[in-house]
Amino acid sequence: MRKSAFIAIATVAWTMGFGSAPSLAQEVTLRVHTFMPPVANPARHFLLPWAEKIGKDSNGRIKVNVHTSMQLGGTPAQLLTQVRDGVVDIIWTLPGFTPGIMVKDEAFELPFLHRDTKSTVMALQDFTAMHMQKELAPYHPLLVHAHAGTLFMTKNPINKVEDFRGMKLRTPSRTSAWIVEAAGGAPLQVALPELAPMLTKGTVSGAVLTYEIAPAVKMQDLVDYFTTFDGPQPRMGTTVFMFLMNKAKYQSLPPDLKKVIDDNSGRNLAPFAIKVWDTIDADGLKAMQARSKNKFVTLNAAETAKFKSMVQPVYARFKDEIDKSGTNGAKLIADAQALVEKYAK
Repeated sequence: MRKSAFIAIATVAWTMGFGSAPSLAQEVTLRVHTFMPPVANPARHFLLPWAEKIGKDSNGRIKVNVHTSMQLGGTPAQLLTQVRDGVVDIIWTLPGFTPGIMVKDEAFELPFLHRDTKSTVMALQDFTAMHMQKELAPYHPLLVHAHAGTLFMTKNPINKVEDFRGMKLRTPSRTSAWIVEAAGGAPLQVALPELAPMLTKGTVSGAVLTYEIAPAVKMQDLVDYFTTFDGPQPRMGTTVFMFLMNKAKYQSLPPDLKKVIDDNSGRNLAPFAIKVWDTIDADGLKAMQARSKNKFVTLNAAETAKFKSMVQPVYARFKDEIDKSGTNGAKLIADAQALVEKYAK
């Protein structure tokens, strides 16, 4: 009887945490929320593989469920709030959908600052550590990264700078809206799900968009012209993406599961994101090129120089906005440029 009693007490103690057993190891489910449709390349080639790797690296103790197309409710503009407040555990979004929350990273969306995916993404890792600790403090950042967009047009191609005048163009962020305004166009900042019907109805004549996302919203069927610029920086604008986790959720994890997240975020995750975005961008471009009706326009050197001159005031506008918040806007721009230069070598 004494032996049986001892075994019974030991078993109770074990289940209360005085022992440990693999079957009782903590298990966690994380909900990722994004505006991206499930067929979109970022969801298929970045979010889902990341979720699978987290599950594998944690030996199944972390299950990541990816919810696309705002399946958990709300609008794209609310994603930053949702993850901050714990409505969801992780988000992948464009911070530009929610103006005024993340503003310093907009330095990387300034015209012609971007060179390539690698230099911009690696520069962002340094920049956020240097300048964005306060803005990111309510979150646990998994990755801040970026990619460049192109000008997609329906019936009226942009062959010269003057063609921008009066054009209604969809933009993903306020910085891209500033670029369109500086060129003489009329920007409309709307989320991706709203774009296709706006193009069909003629509400906008074009959009600043990345090639990688274009096939998911059937851009190859909705637009006819694609405009880039002469020289080593051919894209119309850059978009910053954020992959953020609820801070309390991360802090609630045991050390070994925190390590799984850490091993798959930040500088550890950046090389994978760079590879993915370069690959899906090339695939998206091929999808646009596959339609014989689609035409690709590159503004010549003279028109490109005109455009660069016209959009230079965007730098001053960004600087003034940052200065108003008590931060040195000129330093932010200089640091972003220097970091891109560092990683472009």
